[in-house]
Amino acid sequence: MKAIVIEHAGGPEVLQVGDWPRPEARPGWVLIHVKAFGLNRSELLTRLGQSPSVTFPRILGIECVGTVEEAPGTSLQPGQTVAAVMGGMGREFDGGYAEYTLVPAEHVLSITTSLSWEVFGAIPETFLTAAGSLDALEIRRGQTLLVRGGTSSVGMAAIALAKHQGLTVLATTRSQHKVAKLRDSGADQVLIDTGKIADEVRRVLPGGANAVLELIGVKTLPDSLQATAPKGTVCLTGGLGNVWEFEHFSPMGTIPPTVKLTVSYGSGATNVKDRTTILQKIVDDIEAGRYQANVDRVFHFAEIAEAHRYMEENRACGKIVVLVDEP
Repeated sequence: MKAIVIEHAGGPEVLQVGDWPRPEARPGWVLIHVKAFGLNRSELLTRLGQSPSVTFPRILGIECVGTVEEAPGTSLQPGQTVAAVMGGMGREFDGGYAEYTLVPAEHVLSITTSLSWEVFGAIPETFLTAAGSLDALEIRRGQTLLVRGGTSSVGMAAIALAKHQGLTVLATTRSQHKVAKLRDSGADQVLIDTGKIADEVRRVLPGGANAVLELIGVKTLPDSLQATAPKGTVCLTGGLGNVWEFEHFSPMGTIPPTVKLTVSYGSGATNVKDRTTILQKIVDDIEAGRYQANVDRVFHFAEIAEAHRYMEENRACGKIVVLVDEP
C-alpha cells in the first residue's frame, strides 16, 4: 500500500510517500480503507520530534475516515463507513496517513452519511473535541462564550456548535484578514488577540464571559481567566502557543475568585457508543445545513509536505483535509 512514512523527525520534507506493508487484520481490530484524514497540530509536533514517546519510522495520523475492509471479532462489517479517532493512532501504532490503517475497534465509529469524503474527513477529531469542551464548560442557552484561538479548526467547530446551542460567541484571531471568516462562521464579535484581551472582552461584556474556551494554552490562560465572569468557567483544551507548562504558577494569584478552571476530555474519554451518537448528530446537522464543517483547504496524498507546511505557517482558517486518492 501507499503510506506517508516518517523515518526521522524534521521539517515537512520528512513526510515521504512510499510503499509500506499493508497491516494484517486481527481480532478486536479494524482494518480501514482510508479515504481522507484531517490534519492536527499534534501531528506537526510529533513530526518535529516533540512527542518523546513516539519512535520512528512512524505513519502519523490521529484520525481518518473510510470504509471497513476487515473487522474480525467485531460487530462491524466490510464496506461500512467509519471514522477512527485517537486511541494511540499515529503515536503508539501507525495512524491514518496511509491507504489502510489498523485501529482498535473501541476507537472506530460507524457513521451513516452522504457527505463527501473531504467534508466528512474534516469532522471527527475536531468536532468531537469541540463538543467535549463545550460539555466541560456546562454552558446554557443565552450565555456568552469566548473562543480564544477562534480560527483553529477546533475553535471554528466550537463556534458553530455554540451558535447552534443558542450562545453569544466572541472569538479571537491574531490576523485582521481572518475576521470576516470568523463572522461568517457565526461569531457575534471578533477581537484581535494581542496576548492581552481581558480588558477588551470586558468592554464588550462588562461582567466578563460566562465561559472561555482556551485553545492557545498556558501562554494566554492567565489573561483568559481575567476575562471570565464570576462563577464562570475556563476550559483549557489546546496548546496553539506551543507552551505546555507554567514557569511560575500561583493559583490564588492567577485564578480570580469563584472562576473555575477545567480541561476538556477531548474526543477520547467517552465510550464508543457515546462518541458515535455525538458524531452522528454532528454529521446529521452538517448534512442538514445547520452549520458547516469549516473545511479550509483540501490537499491530495502526494501533497502532504505542502499541507504540513501550510499548517505550520498558520495559514489555515478551519480544517485542513487530505484526500487519499484511489490508485
